[in-house]
Amino acid sequence: MKLVVATLALLAWLVTFPATAQRVLIDDDTAVTNLFDLVAGRLALMPQAAVAKWVSGAPIADPPREQAVLDREADAAEAMAISSLPVREFFAQQMRLGRDIQLQLHSDWLKKGCGSCASPPDLKALRGQIDRINDGILRAIYLALPAFGQPDFVDHYRGLAEQRLGATMPQAAERERLFDILRAMHATRAAGLDRVRASGMLRIGTTGDYEPFSLAQDGRLRGADIELALALAGQLQVEPVFVHTSWPTLLRDLAADRYDVAMSGITVTDERRRQGEFSVPYQAGGKTIVARCAEREQFDTLEEVDRRTVRVVVNPGGTNEQYVREHLHRAQIEMHADNRTVFDEISARRADAMITDDVEADLQAYRHPDLCRTFPGTLTHSTKAVFMPRDAGLKGAVDAWLQDAIAQGTPARLIKEAMVR
Repeated sequence: MKLVVATLALLAWLVTFPATAQRVLIDDDTAVTNLFDLVAGRLALMPQAAVAKWVSGAPIADPPREQAVLDREADAAEAMAISSLPVREFFAQQMRLGRDIQLQLHSDWLKKGCGSCASPPDLKALRGQIDRINDGILRAIYLALPAFGQPDFVDHYRGLAEQRLGATMPQAAERERLFDILRAMHATRAAGLDRVRASGMLRIGTTGDYEPFSLAQDGRLRGADIELALALAGQLQVEPVFVHTSWPTLLRDLAADRYDVAMSGITVTDERRRQGEFSVPYQAGGKTIVARCAEREQFDTLEEVDRRTVRVVVNPGGTNEQYVREHLHRAQIEMHADNRTVFDEISARRADAMITDDVEADLQAYRHPDLCRTFPGTLTHSTKAVFMPRDAGLKGAVDAWLQDAIAQGTPARLIKEAMVR
């Protein structure tokens, strides 16, 4: 009984995901794990279905209901731009496995009796719960679609499938069949406003490593762009789902359809414009220099930074690295993969300076009393905006919302508030 209660509690959370996890940053592993857990949870309810049918005398197979479920989920998949044929195959497999579990239990009970049938669940209520799980599974499939298309999808997740599904789907051949079905799933049209509305979810790509815009800390997201993204999802009347991206993979993740919008203090660049679309800008600034305050006069010009003895630390993949590679030719360039701790390298004297956006420089100078902006202004001029795939409807909706937010001073206020947290 305790296992059933725990299973139901887990399913209640997973079925309502992402509504119950708005500030959680998910990646492919999280999305696939949620899907496997829902599949396992659905199959874990089959013994209760067997009890309800044993006591009531209802047949295990119910072709009209099964067909209705297949039609309902296939129609919902088409509306969400998910290929409907493999969705039908997916649910057909799950129902067949569910029947097999129930048939085996009824066969055992014919020989030994049913010791767990004294308090049968209500079959109608149980079916309603299974229907909700089915809907949750379809949402989980939508979020995991990019993972299914990866060349190493099966090899990467075979062990996870055994771990999460082994108890309810013990046959390795059935798990392999599940992988075949999932690999056949794909989006049937490009990302855009119609898919956002049909899915009921806004997938927001964010790096979680760039204050004051986006920071993942203690399992939660915070920052000015996180608050803006929540407001945008509210305006569109859909659930926000924060999807992990990174500066090196931002454009690849756009091409792989991992997000509907990216919001993480993203600078407008020509390269990004060539591959995607930007909203109206909501913040303007530029690159500047950060160094130890005690040495600020040694690093208050770009020429002083670009010396052979100077160690310049940089986070990979973004506009900071691009600027450094283009403008520094003599300095020692030190790569530091974690943008959340990159400024600690200067404080610890493992690096001498960093070139970054002025808003981040001001924040880190506030957080690190030993660090200062050494350049009085900015070396460049740039703007930050929402990045998204090319879709006129989505850009129009984002721009209309953002222009109102800018008129009310919301982005500037949120950035200022995030600076002092």
